[in-house]
Amino acid sequence: MTEKYTAESIKVLEGLEAVRKRPAMYIGSTGKEGLHHLVWEAVDNSVDEALAGYCTKISVTLNEDGSVTVEDDGRGIPVEKHPEFNVSALQIIMTKLHAGGKFDKKIYAISGGLHGVGITCVNALSKRFIAEVKRDGGLWMQEYSKGNPKSPVKKIKDIPESEHGTKIIFYPDDEIFSATKFDWQILETRFREITFLNAGLKISLTDDIKNKREDFIAEGGLSEFAKWLNEGKEALHKPIYFKRQQENTIVEIAIQYNNSYQENIFGFVNTINTVEGGTHVVGFKTAITRVMNDYIQKTGMIKKTEESLVGDDVREGITAVVSIKIPEPQFEGQTKTKLGNSEVKGMIDSIVTVALSEFFEENPTIAKKIVSKVLDAAKARIAARKAKELVRRKTAFSISGMPGKLADCSSKKNESTEVYIVEGESAGGSAKQARNKEFQAVLPLRGKILNVEKSSPVRSLSNEEISNLITVVGTGVGEIFNLEKIRYGKIIIMTDADVDGEHIKTLLLTFFFRFMPQLIENGKVFVAVPPLYRIRKKDDYYVYSEQDLKKFIASSENLNVTRFKGLGEMSSEQLWETTMNPKTRKIKKIFIEDAVEADRVFSMLMGEDVLSRKNFISENAKEANLDI
Repeated sequence: MTEKYTAESIKVLEGLEAVRKRPAMYIGSTGKEGLHHLVWEAVDNSVDEALAGYCTKISVTLNEDGSVTVEDDGRGIPVEKHPEFNVSALQIIMTKLHAGGKFDKKIYAISGGLHGVGITCVNALSKRFIAEVKRDGGLWMQEYSKGNPKSPVKKIKDIPESEHGTKIIFYPDDEIFSATKFDWQILETRFREITFLNAGLKISLTDDIKNKREDFIAEGGLSEFAKWLNEGKEALHKPIYFKRQQENTIVEIAIQYNNSYQENIFGFVNTINTVEGGTHVVGFKTAITRVMNDYIQKTGMIKKTEESLVGDDVREGITAVVSIKIPEPQFEGQTKTKLGNSEVKGMIDSIVTVALSEFFEENPTIAKKIVSKVLDAAKARIAARKAKELVRRKTAFSISGMPGKLADCSSKKNESTEVYIVEGESAGGSAKQARNKEFQAVLPLRGKILNVEKSSPVRSLSNEEISNLITVVGTGVGEIFNLEKIRYGKIIIMTDADVDGEHIKTLLLTFFFRFMPQLIENGKVFVAVPPLYRIRKKDDYYVYSEQDLKKFIASSENLNVTRFKGLGEMSSEQLWETTMNPKTRKIKKIFIEDAVEADRVFSMLMGEDVLSRKNFISENAKEANLDI
């Protein structure tokens, strides 16, 4: 019997209680992503001081006791009593949602923090939080626990009037977060981005536990950013950089083409990485396509009767950073992943059209290099389209146009279905026998697929195995990608637990990252985790790592251990129970933690830069799990 729904059922969450009750609403998650979001909120406040022209250096320290310290040399948060609330302004900012200086555009013309909830949430989600402020000739301090002040704001000592800044020390609450260990690489990547986007700003990152420190500063700003992104690739020219201001909005853009086939356009708003893009990125893409078409028509590099360039042509091999600083950005959600300001699209379109057209007029040698690259991409696209049409005609004779090797499922409800991509006929045969035919499909591949990082789009799209993958997924690629046409709710890569299997898995992930990144962004790509060992005692036990095997052996004796070299060695019952049964299997969801770093790693590991790959392997060899 259900409880009665009465007025007493209505609960009102006061102040920071709401943040602690539903933390994911404010910081995205309570896992690794949300944990690091606490740092972003604290650092973004310091960056806003830099944007306002008052901060030149920020230091972030991972302390031995698990806390994080963020300190800047900005103006320092006001500490005098607030006229309305009769308590220190510092306490208001740290304990009241939707409170802060970001609402007063005289104080912060441009800022990343807009809602006045960022640092307040950090306080609410910390078991201990200390704020120290240097200003007005004094060092001021207040300590909090889970968002609640432990005492009023107090002056610790007198200091010279010239000293100013804010220091935040917070201890993430392990009652809230499933992970409380910070990842150096995630922090490093973000701070490097911030300094690229704010030329001259210095950020120091220190790990007291590992006795490690790194300083980030980029005097060259966005141009330096573009060159850094293109490390390991053959750049076709020096970065094209321009900066324009329209009313209160500042637009900075850096463009550099390279000899690869990938498109890498990164958008930032008030130094916030808008990983899902938005109107600023759309405006840039529209303008660059128009400028290229106008230029080739004007110079006669293409006849008017020939096909116009499309976006994919223009963006092949491009690395671009689009950074805008705007007084009133409209983000979709508190985590600020996509810009929604409608007026920005036209503004960026206009600025890029004028600036890039002028650059092409003044630099014809560079313009011709870029346009030649773009025209080659257009020829490849047309050839690839013909190749796809040929493949489509070939597959039209099979049932429903699907590849003959596909063992499809009976259900047509894509949200509840899944396709396993496996390597080889042996593994494919085992998977087909093991699966639940109602909702699980199996697509066997023949050997290792093409490395798309080293191949042109025309070669990649003409490849039979890749063509089969595209057909089976159903969404299309590039500009015609449509997530609504996906045929399965989950795309699961299932390979042998050995070196060859890991290589095949990497090749497939490279393909999805380069041709269908939206699948990863929308949580559709998974990796199956087959067991490494079967341990037979009275019953059968399955072990998924070398570490777990050692623990099992240490606690038991007289064990019969079998090492699974391949999926084909497992019986259909074993494969179902360990790797394909949704109730008992282990699968990993693939997601893009940082698009900038992901692009660099894929380029380095799968591209032509042998030296960078060799250095990476040398540095990370100790982390490898070799199957020898």
